[in-house]
Amino acid sequence: MSERSSNSRTRRAGGGRRGRKAFRENAVVAVAPFIERKIPYFEYISEHGLQLIEDNADVLLEEIGIDFLDDPEALDMWVEAGADVIGSRVRFPKGLCRQIINSSAPREYVQHARNPQRSVIIGGDRTVLVPAYGSPFVFDIDRGRRYATIQDFQNFVKLAYMAPHIHHSGGTICEPVDLPVNKRHFDMVYSHFKYSDKPLMGSVTHEDRAQDTVDMAKLVFGGEFVDQNCVLTSLINVNSPMTYDATMLGSLKVYARNNQSTVVSPFILAGAMSPVTVAGTVTQILAEALAGMAFTQLCRPGAPVVFGTFAAAVSMASGAPTFGTPEPSQVTYVAAALARRLGVPFRSGGGLCGSKLPDAQAAYEAANTLQTSA
Repeated sequence: MSERSSNSRTRRAGGGRRGRKAFRENAVVAVAPFIERKIPYFEYISEHGLQLIEDNADVLLEEIGIDFLDDPEALDMWVEAGADVIGSRVRFPKGLCRQIINSSAPREYVQHARNPQRSVIIGGDRTVLVPAYGSPFVFDIDRGRRYATIQDFQNFVKLAYMAPHIHHSGGTICEPVDLPVNKRHFDMVYSHFKYSDKPLMGSVTHEDRAQDTVDMAKLVFGGEFVDQNCVLTSLINVNSPMTYDATMLGSLKVYARNNQSTVVSPFILAGAMSPVTVAGTVTQILAEALAGMAFTQLCRPGAPVVFGTFAAAVSMASGAPTFGTPEPSQVTYVAAALARRLGVPFRSGGGLCGSKLPDAQAAYEAANTLQTSA
């Protein structure tokens, strides 16, 4: 048989245009559920340095304390747990938060997806890659930079679903400003369930919206399954410095009491919201995170919780936020080591840069922050 006739036979067997269309319609997206780490961790700081940071964080918690604003129930829970409460300020006896966390918080857990083959294990030596979170703007070739819509949100959910190396559908991939604030969470969570079968994150902008998210998950997975298994992750940001506000506390309580995961994440701009040094910033991050993670265990012992952090800095000359600089990467290294010592999963971000153009500066700064997160 000649080469020409062999090629023709292959094309006929493939079905030509009709075959290609059938292949596209029936294509299965190959997904690795998570990455298993096979190399040692990079230890940026010595054991003595980590112990010093932990001791200083305990001093912050005991002598300065954390504000739990506009939530009398949270204050009562801390009094019952043994903390000292004056007004909205909670001061913690040395080691109390760590003891509460170590007594019940899981070292790792499974977040179940609608498709069981795409469930992820969070914690241990696993890495789970998640899309970006919270962008108010999108950019496309036709319309440039603009505010996002629900159609943009749905497109990003579909892209994350099709990407074989994105393990999770994420949460607020972008903010659909064309929908009312008090209702948009319904469309966002529904879009995650409709256009993806990977795990997802829930709404945290109000405790009622958090409860709506849990109720929607119960429709998909069943109420009993949701009560006994993690199917949602939520991002709870500390209102740094040293403050939890009522919005975040309300959402935290909803997710924790329903046995769903919370990522307790201080949001720090060093020099404005924390000390300017790496050690000082990490000390504050640890204190804030310990208080929030311990509170999840007061809500429901054994509820999944993740030590999260986001750190950047402000220019001491102009006061403008800066991204992609070396110091926040150092903060991430140290915070991750502290999470490993505490025995809880860790969450961080990457791909950040200070360049206004897609140039070499953007590339090496983004790569540096991604390398740190890995």
